[in-house]
Amino acid sequence: MARKKIREYDSKRLLKQHLKRLASIDLALHSAQVTQDTDFDALADKEPWLNSTRLVVKPDMLFGKRGKSGLVALNLDLAGVEAFVKERLGREVEMDGTKAPITTFIVEPFIPHDSEFYLSLVSHRLGVEISFSECGGIEIEENWEKVKTVFVPTEQPLTAETCAPLIATLPLEIRGKIETFIRGVFSVFQDLDFSLIEMNPFTLVNGEPYPLDMRGELDDTALFKNFQKWGNVEFPVPFGRVMTPAEESIHKMDEKTGASLKLTILNPKGRIWTMVAGGGASVIYADTVGDLGYAHELGNYAEYSGAPSEEETLHYARALIDCVTANPDGRRRALLIGGGIANFTDVAATFNGIIRALREKESQLKAAKVHIFVRRGGPNYQKGLERMRTLGRDIGIPIEVFGPEASMTGICRNAIDYIRVAA
Repeated sequence: MARKKIREYDSKRLLKQHLKRLASIDLALHSAQVTQDTDFDALADKEPWLNSTRLVVKPDMLFGKRGKSGLVALNLDLAGVEAFVKERLGREVEMDGTKAPITTFIVEPFIPHDSEFYLSLVSHRLGVEISFSECGGIEIEENWEKVKTVFVPTEQPLTAETCAPLIATLPLEIRGKIETFIRGVFSVFQDLDFSLIEMNPFTLVNGEPYPLDMRGELDDTALFKNFQKWGNVEFPVPFGRVMTPAEESIHKMDEKTGASLKLTILNPKGRIWTMVAGGGASVIYADTVGDLGYAHELGNYAEYSGAPSEEETLHYARALIDCVTANPDGRRRALLIGGGIANFTDVAATFNGIIRALREKESQLKAAKVHIFVRRGGPNYQKGLERMRTLGRDIGIPIEVFGPEASMTGICRNAIDYIRVAA
């Protein structure tokens, strides 16, 4: 399971849509998302309730304690929301020692309320842990002893009997409504492969449950079966992590493909770079460079897997090579290409996009004094490696090629030995 955080806007959108489908609960829930690109007039046309109710606005940036940090504005009209957002959009804030700009807000109706409840569902290896408290809100941590918890084993339903301990101390007039709500949320949690849902708090509006603050995480390995249910869900990077243009480009590609394309820049001035097939192999390469005492020269973490197409691999390699060759300084650089021994991937086919990118970037590679080390095994690997050797001869760039007879850790040492030589 890969737990990926999603924005509050998406959490509430999915809950509202699928509670109605799965549990016939029609939440009177409205929300709108605001970013740098938002046109407030167009947003009001799309969401007419923005002009007919008092509003709440807050950052939607995957961090909590927004109220305690003075980042929540209550009881505004739409003009007040627009002013609040424009004053803070792009402003850098510090949360738990991490600084980053605010880029996204969520706008919702202002809901005066008296009661605040807490609800969370968390996926574990053997089932789901459900916690509930009638003392929710910003002081939940100080009242944690009042939280009640039950455990539902994997593939078991949440029955009335299992739910009973959570709501046993509630007044009778609301007990049934909250039980129905909790069981409905559990159905959504299971059906959409959530790994976490937390509402702190939810309240009652005209006797009906209403989430005020909510956060969610999805198991993104279940995308293949949920892409229609999830819709255009976003998996933002954690707060404080501002992506470079290259990282942003690869991130957008990764969201649109069934393959896995990852790129994280560690040191833009690093002299050892990797373009590795397979998540396990990519970790081995990075760890080995660190173990050999050259973590400070490691430019990136990169991984491509899941049989990306030739065009996807081409665009991926272009973006990475641009990072490898940026700002030549006369010192040697090394690029490690390849991975472990593939089981099913046609090695020659996956190399096609990389070879095209290397040909395109010939002058950049030469200017940056890049030496390429290739190591790969698996179906059709001999043909793929021979194409790499031929490429080196054709474009006049040193490319050392190894098959499965060489170790992954060994070529990391070769790369280090290369950059250690004075230019």
